[in-house]
Amino acid sequence: MTRPPMPEHRAERVPFWRHLGMFRRDILSTQPARLYRAKMAEVKLPFLHSVMVNTPELVRLVLSARPRDFPKSDRVREGLRLLLGNSVFVTNGAEWARQRRIIDPAFEGGRLRDTFPAMWDAAQAAARRLQTGQVEIEEEMSHAAADVIFRTLFSVPIADDTATEVYRTFRAHQRSAPILNLAALVPLPVWMPRFFPRQTRATAARIRALITHMTATRMAAIQAGTAPDDLATKIMTTRDPETGTTFDTAEMVDQVAIFFLAGHETSASALAWTLYLIATHHPDWQNKLAREAQALAPYVATGTAPEFGVLKHFPLIRDTFREALRLYPPVPMLVRETTQAECFRGRPLARGAQVIISPWHLGRHESIWPDAHDFRPERWHNPATKHHARDGFIPFSTGPRVCTGAGFAMAEAVLILARLLHDWEFRAIPDRVPVPMAHMTVRARDGIWLELRARE
Repeated sequence: MTRPPMPEHRAERVPFWRHLGMFRRDILSTQPARLYRAKMAEVKLPFLHSVMVNTPELVRLVLSARPRDFPKSDRVREGLRLLLGNSVFVTNGAEWARQRRIIDPAFEGGRLRDTFPAMWDAAQAAARRLQTGQVEIEEEMSHAAADVIFRTLFSVPIADDTATEVYRTFRAHQRSAPILNLAALVPLPVWMPRFFPRQTRATAARIRALITHMTATRMAAIQAGTAPDDLATKIMTTRDPETGTTFDTAEMVDQVAIFFLAGHETSASALAWTLYLIATHHPDWQNKLAREAQALAPYVATGTAPEFGVLKHFPLIRDTFREALRLYPPVPMLVRETTQAECFRGRPLARGAQVIISPWHLGRHESIWPDAHDFRPERWHNPATKHHARDGFIPFSTGPRVCTGAGFAMAEAVLILARLLHDWEFRAIPDRVPVPMAHMTVRARDGIWLELRARE
């Protein structure tokens, strides 16, 4: 198989209220198929003027050349405020810059190497949890990614009682929170209050209470000099080089919430789709990946953790993950808004207009990528792919607001994939083809089911 599953795209024209109902259920299926060819799309509705920009020049203008003129949309912030508060994901301007100055040092190269043993422990645990037979791999990868976050951030495995409750409550929050789609993109005036379902409010409050407890406990340990040297301690003790301030407990709760959302939910999505693509591609390719994964054999046999440099042994696994990110970027759309009048491709935009940049459509854009909808991991060996990637590969965004944990995510994914491929063979189930859809991230409508067999 080379053509992986696509969303069930709507017809070019549907009544507005039907479109609204579809949008509440799924972002992707409301988009017409012509957006894989269009350079820009425009929508004008009451209280909202929106454009999706699909040309590399406009994407670079908004995200890299003039990012201050196109801050995060207030509509996105409204949709996420219950869970994320005032985190780095939703802030703008000076407050965002201060938060990044404190957070970024924790994800620099040296610190990434320090977290690698914790990643390895999570990868080992994930491989051992899997069982022969039909497995819903999205759920397994959610478990694995959450384990990585808790081990690297707070030095506790997912088996820790608090960590387990955060993970389970977050899954319940996801199921109750499709209102995010509406708050982010539909034509409600910014002054109109957003109403969240009771369960969404309850799960968000519980998650934040659990994170508050973990953060306050860590703050006390830092003050007592007994805190472990992990990501939470690093972030909570880093001073802003310009103001000398650190995060207080309340601020840290907001940041931990987005670390969990960004580091767990997005990684789980990307890992699950990668394993599905591996399972449905030519068997020889999976065998090549499994041979690469044998570089882990000495560490699996002895139970010792490899050094960070072991990742250099997995170039094909890395390319396969890149190709999965191109086709199934975890965050399908980025939403910005104008701070002044603009003109895009001859279309005037007033202040407050919404600008949508879609990693989903750019990754499949037919004017950028040859065989845009085909899964071809070998394309990453082609020098021309560097040019295509520069124009249409932004799974972690780009510019000043590029994901600070991009390097962390790549290392985590390659290590987990290699560890799983060392032990397991993944096969597709013909009558269970996943249908991609998006609420917070790109997931499968009914999960991703694979047949697992122990590798000889």
